[in-house]
Amino acid sequence: MHLILFGPPGAGKGTQAKILSQKFNIPHISTGDMLREAVANQTELGMKAKSIMESGQLVPDDIMIGIVKDTLSSTKCKDGFILDGFPRTVEQAKALDKIFKELNIKEVIILDFNLDEEEIIRRVTNRRSCKNCGALFNLLYDKLDDICPNCGAKGTIYQRDDDKEDVIRKRIEVYKKSTLPVKKYYRENDACFISIDGFGEIEQITQTILEKLTQVKVH
Repeated sequence: MHLILFGPPGAGKGTQAKILSQKFNIPHISTGDMLREAVANQTELGMKAKSIMESGQLVPDDIMIGIVKDTLSSTKCKDGFILDGFPRTVEQAKALDKIFKELNIKEVIILDFNLDEEEIIRRVTNRRSCKNCGALFNLLYDKLDDICPNCGAKGTIYQRDDDKEDVIRKRIEVYKKSTLPVKKYYRENDACFISIDGFGEIEQITQTILEKLTQVKVH
């Protein structure tokens, strides 16, 4: 199964991607996670992307396309994948179509997540991460103190710069300007598009996704 998760930042794509990855036993490919790892490892790519990510702007296409192509070409994606956070522009979508053609990847399904802007702000500004193990938490659901419940490290819980309110609002504006046209591009090219309401309990949203995917496969 080949899935693309589309929607504004904070709409629940990453959460559902992890669940679907386990359900279908296919890799969750988050370009955001890969970039943050590159920043943490201070690679050449990471150093280039660091200042761009912290300002809430989009990372240049050549960096993103290179990362995605290498990943989709790897053996871990031979049985399918869940692509999260890419494409974010029409040019990226066109480049991804070329990659799919080169790699003979067919029957791609797009899950389009929708969520109210203020709910996005509420969710994202409550996100926290562990500097030691990289685990993600949310103050809306998780009770946190000075110790990471995942790895036990002390004093490592923090709020990422790209989860702060001023940055997330910029990211939403960038999404509206640069990424919403991608939806129009896919619709005009008869892509398999499934609309997902991002508001509600995680388990409920997962069930809705699975039901809609089954309907697509049946038809």
